[in-house]
Amino acid sequence: MNYNEIGRRIRKFRKMRGFSQEELAERVDISVPHMSHIETGNTKLSLPVLVAIAGALEVRTDDLLFDWDTTTHGTAAGDIADILNHCTPGQAKALADIVKTAKQSMDKYL
Repeated sequence: MNYNEIGRRIRKFRKMRGFSQEELAERVDISVPHMSHIETGNTKLSLPVLVAIAGALEVRTDDLLFDWDTTTHGTAAGDIADILNHCTPGQAKALADIVKTAKQSMDKYL
């Protein structure tokens, strides 16, 4: 597990949400130095802290653990992942339902 990359993704999502390190640390109930060490990969974060960070950033833990390479998943999948990263959990669920229904229709008629 590459903690530097996990920290980089946490920083990316934190900035996308407009949070400072202090704000995210407060939401996760950890110290600011601990948050800094997580983002720089200088410490291993525990599973409860990872889950709390994902919750505070409104992303899946997978989004923090893995870099979804668009060359592996295709450009369309990367585009969809980017859209979902900017959604609330409710919006992401609605979009998943829409995509599932569209896929079922395509399978039936195409």
